[in-house]
Amino acid sequence: MRKGAKRKVSQREDNKENSTKPDNHKEHPSKATTRSKRVKASHPESEPEYLEEPRNLEDLWKAAFPVGTEWDQLDAVYRFKWDFSNLEQAFEEGGKLFGIGNNKVYLFGGTEPQQVPFKGKLEIVYIPIVVAVVSPCPPSDKIGIKSVQRETEEIVPMKEMKMDWVPYIPLDKRDRQVVEYGRKSPQIFVLGCTQRRAALKHMKIDRLKKFDYCLPYLMPIKEEELELSTEVDILFPAEPNPPVYCVFDWQFDEVEEFADDRIKEEELSADQKDAFMEFVKEKVRQQKRENREKKEARRQAFEKMSVEAKAAFENLKYYKFYPVQKADTPDISAVKASYINRYYNKAHEVL
Repeated sequence: MRKGAKRKVSQREDNKENSTKPDNHKEHPSKATTRSKRVKASHPESEPEYLEEPRNLEDLWKAAFPVGTEWDQLDAVYRFKWDFSNLEQAFEEGGKLFGIGNNKVYLFGGTEPQQVPFKGKLEIVYIPIVVAVVSPCPPSDKIGIKSVQRETEEIVPMKEMKMDWVPYIPLDKRDRQVVEYGRKSPQIFVLGCTQRRAALKHMKIDRLKKFDYCLPYLMPIKEEELELSTEVDILFPAEPNPPVYCVFDWQFDEVEEFADDRIKEEELSADQKDAFMEFVKEKVRQQKRENREKKEARRQAFEKMSVEAKAAFENLKYYKFYPVQKADTPDISAVKASYINRYYNKAHEVL
């Protein structure tokens, strides 16, 4: 026998044996048919989501720093989703801030804490406001610092409080080079602040409190608009008793009678009367001196102004914007007011 013959015979026998076995690997015809007819269940197609495109001036109101708001209350200002679409629409055709010629718009923010209804109960809410000043040049580069708690008023450069007028760039222009946009004269400026909140913990208390009492300053256009107060805040150290706090108006009050009233109210002892009267007189002299300095400062500032600048100041317009009422924001309709601050006084229009 040739080599390999036995192996070939054996292989033939194995093949014959395998051919007689049932083919277990083939699927049953009925099963195959069923599987081929099975159709995958279709799911209803979900409707595509459409994201609302951001508006060009959507964040304009937030870009204007809320001057004079306590640092620890800033988060409370943005607690609600306030809607300032009225401010945005003012820049559109037919709006108050559209077609203003060679003028520009200078915006500064602020807050007005008010008790207003929200979801069936009254709440103290920090309502944001935005003031728009229409002018060919910045209305001022100064900030006023004044409150009931502060004895004196300060008028300081904005930069001392890390504030300045900065150009606002609309959303659709932000993907361009800043230099390219800068070649075109910006039409909107906001009063911004570069003070970092993280650095506040290292700040002295007196410096920190100055930010709470800041007010955008505007030099009085007419002398009769110059606020020359006849009131002085009195904080007399009546040791060992608590300090005597009161307000003296030299236009209506008489010093000795005023002191006697404090004694009757048991705020002041009789042996402190003379010292108290001298304290009040000195405060009055100080306030009168400040009034004279204000008048002189205003006179000098106007003398240095060009004719064009004087005309611009005489034609200034300011508009005060409140948020638009929405279902998810407090009802502020009853607390809207035209008053801005001690320097700007009242807005020409409230929107």
